Amino acid sequence: MVKKHSREEILSVALEAALEDGLSRLTFGRLASRLKISDRMVVYYFPTKDELVTSVLSVVGDRLQHVLAAAFSMPMNDHRSLVATAWPVVAQPECDPLFGLYFEAIGQATAGIEPYKSVASHLVEGWIEWLGGFVVGDQDYRRREAAAAVAVLDGLLLMRLLGGSDLADTASTSLLDHR
Repeated sequence: MVKKHSREEILSVALEAALEDGLSRLTFGRLASRLKISDRMVVYYFPTKDELVTSVLSVVGDRLQHVLAAAFSMPMNDHRSLVATAWPVVAQPECDPLFGLYFEAIGQATAGIEPYKSVASHLVEGWIEWLGGFVVGDQDYRRREAAAAVAVLDGLLLMRLLGGSDLADTASTSLLDHR
């Protein structure tokens, strides 16, 4: 008897596969093999690879927002406050695989490859809008400060993934030093 999987179950296994092997190795065939189902069942829920990748990246964004949500319990004045609050949370080793997928998507986006180009733009825009909700001030100020925070955090996270946690922590200390 063939086990029938829901869209959510397939998406969960797709995320696991992407976290282990990367987005570039995520295929219908590999995913179906992991689930021990026909690749047609995967295609039933995700008609294109673009839709599958987009869904996986959406889950990554949701998970990262969930991790950060607890850190932002009070309004912030500027991007430095956002970064100072977010950095200890996002710099945890358990977040590294999620940011690895995020940066894989960003890399593909910079090469103009779809769906990454569209998805990455939406992810970044979503982060700016979400973080802006934690900043005190008018709409333009909140957006500017949230964009600055995303830029700093992305830079630090990329440094963490490529150069190690000590280098990124040193850079964060220097960037956040108010002297």
